[in-house]
Amino acid sequence: MDGLPLSGITVVELCHSVAGPYAGAILADLGADVIKIENPDGGDYARDWGPPFAHGVATLFQVLNRNKAGITLNLRDPGARQQLQDLIITRADAFIQNLRPGTVAKLGLGPDDLLPLKPELIYCDLGAFGQTGPLKSHPGYDPLMQAFGGLMSVTGTAGGEPVRVGTSIIDMGSGMWAAMGILAALQRRHATGRGGHVATSLFETSLAWMAPHITGYLATGHMRPRMGSGVSEIVPHQAFATSDGHVMVAAGNDNLFKLLVRALDRPELASDLLFATTSARVANRQNLIATLEGIFASESTAEWLRRLDAVGVPSAPIQSVDEVVSAEQTQAIGMLQKVPDLDLTLVGVPLSFDGVRPACRRSAPGLGEHNDVLTTSQNKGEMAGR
Repeated sequence: MDGLPLSGITVVELCHSVAGPYAGAILADLGADVIKIENPDGGDYARDWGPPFAHGVATLFQVLNRNKAGITLNLRDPGARQQLQDLIITRADAFIQNLRPGTVAKLGLGPDDLLPLKPELIYCDLGAFGQTGPLKSHPGYDPLMQAFGGLMSVTGTAGGEPVRVGTSIIDMGSGMWAAMGILAALQRRHATGRGGHVATSLFETSLAWMAPHITGYLATGHMRPRMGSGVSEIVPHQAFATSDGHVMVAAGNDNLFKLLVRALDRPELASDLLFATTSARVANRQNLIATLEGIFASESTAEWLRRLDAVGVPSAPIQSVDEVVSAEQTQAIGMLQKVPDLDLTLVGVPLSFDGVRPACRRSAPGLGEHNDVLTTSQNKGEMAGR
């Protein structure tokens, strides 16, 4: 492709763990020159968050810090803090940080410190509980936010223990919101010449993911129970055990239900008043699910997928990670990308431009790999190619 969308934009990232680095990775994938700042004493905690490890660091760190340059600064040293401030003022279009609440203010690197010096700077706070409220100074972590934000209360099976979503969905979602906020602020700056302070947090992200549940509760006073693989609004919209595995079925309206029961050789279920409409199926969920469970258990996953696909009912197997990786569709869309400077494969950015997906340009930086560039050059873009 002829240049990446964010080519020419420089982002300084003072972040650790998952949320902030993921925001930086998104911007770097899109072509920004992202300069990651780490403590020289061990660097980002995520470097050691394994196994698995690859090439001396956790694979998670490689995922979150691809396409970045990396420098180390001991921010307890006033001289190093001045170096970072100078770097931001002279080179950065955006600065993103996810340190413990209050830390950047003590370092003289808060928005009130930097924006007067550079009004066109986009300053992004990625916090824990938000900018106000009784918990604004508390730290936060993905599993705690899945718990505190209600996500774990609706994840898992009815009557079972609360379950954490199996990926860091709050951290990564917060990183996405941070990246979107920075992009929106860049657009505003293009129109006005003015930067500003963008803020998001893990707790705000957890509330955003819970919007359907929260809105339903506020409207009705009722809380939806844990539904396993299903949802409360639609039946059937869940996984069913087959003779050799599971199949996920999403019959989201009355017409799809008719097609489903035709594929199951039980067309009479569509005319039964207990099941004929969405509201009726929801009201009689247990009876219908028990009937469908018995039917699906009689054939293999492959056979049910063949039948459902033939009539146009949305369905899918529940694949393991190795099956996802080897799936023909995964290979076809080019999401798995070889790192050019290491024997390593990463998952690429889920965007393409004019039919081309941005490529992985380099692996995550070694600790302090680009310190020499910090001290020898102030030219924009020099770090990106290193």
